[in-house]
Amino acid sequence: MKKRSRVGVGNDGLNRKIDWELRPGGMLVQKRDTGDANSGIMIKIKVSHGSYYHDLIVHAQSTFGDLKRVLAHDTGLEPKEQRLLFRGKEKEDNECLHIAGVKDMSKIVLLEDPASKEKKLEEMKKNQGILKAYEQVAKVRAQVDKLSQKVVDLETTLLSGTTVSDKEIVALTELLMVELFKLDSIVADGEAKVQRRVEVRRVQSFVDTLDNLKARNPNPFSKKSINAVSVTTKWERFELGVGSLHAPTPSPSSTKITQDWELFD
Repeated sequence: MKKRSRVGVGNDGLNRKIDWELRPGGMLVQKRDTGDANSGIMIKIKVSHGSYYHDLIVHAQSTFGDLKRVLAHDTGLEPKEQRLLFRGKEKEDNECLHIAGVKDMSKIVLLEDPASKEKKLEEMKKNQGILKAYEQVAKVRAQVDKLSQKVVDLETTLLSGTTVSDKEIVALTELLMVELFKLDSIVADGEAKVQRRVEVRRVQSFVDTLDNLKARNPNPFSKKSINAVSVTTKWERFELGVGSLHAPTPSPSSTKITQDWELFD
């Protein structure tokens, strides 16, 4: 233990030599009387933390703050997250163990600060929520992977000039929309939210592709189909106009109109 000496003014106004010592926690304090029975003594204490016990060997003149720093390594709790109770009372960080009455084999109770514990529970729930969102997005991604292959197959078929049933395109579009609704129902934060957004855009791109394929899909009324059938408006003319779109025009030479009337009795 490092020691320092300084000259200070005592209560009687006289200059006196004051000895200082550096505590284990790094705190510089005035050295106690060399006749102190606890000077230089190491004690063993038992710290109860829930269902666990921690046996520690510390300096008798250590503070409860020093003890918290030691316990941080064993418990994973930061000093500010710890509450130390001795004989039913919570102790401050600057209180010394021996002054509080802590002796060899004394028992101290360690509790986690309620606010810190609540914060950790919220963080744990948040992490569980993120993990759940990851799993849900992964399931949708796996299903979309299967549907995307069908989109590629349809596109290849149409590019080869083969007609595809519109019902098949519509059915595939509806399946993709179902996955899009699933993504919309997923509650996500952080990176999981980013992954969900990426998958939404991916599904939307496939739906757009199917819409384009449907518009390009050949049908009986397409230009290609009309060119394949020869339609003529030339009709063969028969007598009395049969087979013609128009009634035959009377020939002037074959029909003569006269105003001479024959009288009958």
